[in-house]
Order: sequence, then structure tokens, then C-alpha cells
Amino acid sequence: MALLIALAVAASGLHGTVMRGPTRPVCQVGQTCSAPAAHVQLLFARQGRIAARVRTDAGGVYSVRLRPGTYAVSLASQPPIGRGLRPVRVNVVGGSAQRVNFFIDTGIR
Repeated sequence: MALLIALAVAASGLHGTVMRGPTRPVCQVGQTCSAPAAHVQLLFARQGRIAARVRTDAGGVYSVRLRPGTYAVSLASQPPIGRGLRPVRVNVVGGSAQRVNFFIDTGIR
């Protein structure tokens, strides 16, 4: 039984892409208005303590192993303008690697 619990915890986590946008004041049809958030650091906190830190790659892709539970998610450094990161809370289910994409609002209007 303990081995099954350990395996479920080991396989738990999140992966996905972090995008930022808008990247220009006027978005136009046929042109993307968002871009990958390259090399940003995500912080995952549980019960007031940082449980994990992960940095995105050049394409905004991240992957992190986490124990099952609910986590507050934030950026290591907040953007100077905008609404910041969304979503700000995630629920990790044991025994699965869930896809959760994040979006950073740049505040460009």
C-alpha cells in the first residue's frame, strides 16, 4: 500500500505553457497578440510555504512534480503593470500529470 501511495505522489504534477499578452496595443486579425513567457519563474506554495520553483524554457513550457493538493501560484517577480498571472490557484490530483496553462496579463491596452 505504501508503495502505491509513493508511486501516485511521484507521478503527480503539472505541465503546460505560460503565455504573456497582449504584446501590442492593437491586436489585428491574423497576427498573434500573445507570446510565450520565456524564462519566467513560477512559484507553487502550499500552506504558506514554497513547495516548488520552476522556470519556463524559451517556448514558455514548464513541468513540475508536486504532491497532491491545492497550491497558490505566483511569479517570482511580478510584472510592473498588468493583472499578473492567471490562474492563481491549482489543484493537483494524485497519480496524474495534469496540463495547466498560465497567462500573464501584460497590461498593454
